[in-house]
Parts: sequence; structure tokens; C-alpha cells
Amino acid sequence: MPGPHSETRFAADAMLGRLARWLRALGYDTRYSATIDDHDLVELSDRESRILLTRDRHLVTFLRPRRSVLLESGSPLSQLREVAEACPIEMKENHLFTRCLLCNAPLHEVTATEIANRVPEESRNREGPFLCCPECGRVFWYGSHVRRMRATLERVFPSHHE
Repeated sequence: MPGPHSETRFAADAMLGRLARWLRALGYDTRYSATIDDHDLVELSDRESRILLTRDRHLVTFLRPRRSVLLESGSPLSQLREVAEACPIEMKENHLFTRCLLCNAPLHEVTATEIANRVPEESRNREGPFLCCPECGRVFWYGSHVRRMRATLERVFPSHHE
């Protein structure tokens, strides 16, 4: 089953871990590894029809991925703006926080009972939803961290449509 934004997928180089998390928060399938070799990254992005995101001019010039965006900024949020200018990405309410921020897998909704021993008691007593990553087991819920991330994304995408 294709996930949100399935038409636009990314591969981020080893220097762009924080950008990868922001793209995942938006719901974009974003492959990232801090240890992947440049040649392997280009091969992966070409094989999986991903847009390669990098700050490495050498990687783009000499390894020549099929589709890439060369980023200038060192700031993850400025990088996100650069990606938004170069690619068809947007902030859509129903796609936010649908992927694991750590491993990129699509999240699944679970009940408070199913994750009772894995979240703090004060969080268990909230009204859901709770989301669980089927790959790494991490549990997410809409608390203050998500509210802060959403507010940050709204500053990057001020005209987003719900």
C-alpha cells in the first residue's frame, strides 16, 4: 500500500540526518543512514527512484545521481525550505507524523492498552491516538513535542492547507 506522498521519495546523505527527520515528520519516505557510502547512496537513490539530497558538491558532480538536490544551508529548517523550493513537497495535515522519525517505517495506530508498559503513565491517560513503529517498536503520541514540531513546520510552510 503506498504511503502518503508516495510519488516523492528521498534519500538523504550522511550529513542530513536532522533534515531526514523533518521530511519524515511531513510524511515523506526518506531513507537515511549515517554510515552509507556515497556510491551506495547514489545506487540506492537511482534504484528506488528517490531524489538524493546532499550538501556534497563532489557527490553530485562526479557520481551523478539521476535526481538530486544540492543543498547550500547547514541549518535543517533552511534545508527543508530549499527542498520545498526544488521539489513538490507540502505540509498536509493528514500526512503529518505518519512515519517513524527514527527508521522511516509507516506508523500504525495502537490502543493505550497495547502500549501501556511502554509510555509514561500521564501519557497513557491521554486520549489517543497512539502510533507505533512496526520496525523499531517506538511509540509516538500527540504531546507537547509534536505540538512544537507542528508549530515549527507551520513557520516553514505558512500557507499549508489542512
